[in-house]
Amino acid sequence: MNNKFDALKDDDSGDHDQNEENSTQKDGEKEKTERDKSQGSSKRKVEQFWRFYSHMVRPGDLTGHSDFHLFKEGIKPMWEDDANKNGGKWIIRLRKGLASRCWENLILAMLGEQFMVGEEICGAVVSVRFQEDIISIWNKTASDQATTARIRDTLRRVLNLPPNTIMEYKTHTDSIKMPGSLGPQRLLLQNLWKLRLNAP
Repeated sequence: MNNKFDALKDDDSGDHDQNEENSTQKDGEKEKTERDKSQGSSKRKVEQFWRFYSHMVRPGDLTGHSDFHLFKEGIKPMWEDDANKNGGKWIIRLRKGLASRCWENLILAMLGEQFMVGEEICGAVVSVRFQEDIISIWNKTASDQATTARIRDTLRRVLNLPPNTIMEYKTHTDSIKMPGSLGPQRLLLQNLWKLRLNAP
C-alpha cells in the first residue's frame, strides 16, 4: 500500500456503505428541492395569472356568440400555426351555466401543469353559444394516442365530468378538411376583413 487511500480502498469495515447512503440521501434531497422549486414556480404563475383573470368577465356572463382563447406565448389560436398543425383538440359540449366553472378549472389545471404531458398542451378555447357552450383543449401531436388519452383523462378529472360525458377528439387536419370550414384560407379572409374595416 503506497498511501493511506489505498488502505481505505481495501477496508471492509462497511464505511463505504454509509457513504453511499449519504450520497443517496443527498440525491433525494436534491430531487425534493427541485420538485419544490417547480411547484413554487407553478404557484407563482397561477397567482400572477389570477391577478389579471379576476378582473375579466366570466364566460357564463357573456351573451351571444363569443370565444375566449388562452394559448402559450408564441402560439396563435389557429390550426395553421406551426405548434398546432400536427395536433388536435378535445371538445366538450356543456349545457348553459357550466362554462365559467369549467373554464376556470381548465385554465388553472393548465397553469398548474396538472396534465403532465410536457410541452404538449398548446392552449384552450371556450366558445359561448346560444344553446350550449363548448370547451376545447389543443395539443401538438394528434398521432400520440397515449398523450391524447392522458389529456382526456386529466380533463375529465379536472372538470369533474360525469362518466357518460361525451368527449370528441378532432385533429386539426380534419377540421381544415371539413365542408364549410375556411381552413387555411381563413387567415387571408381575416386580413382582407381587417383591410376593409380600416379602409377610408
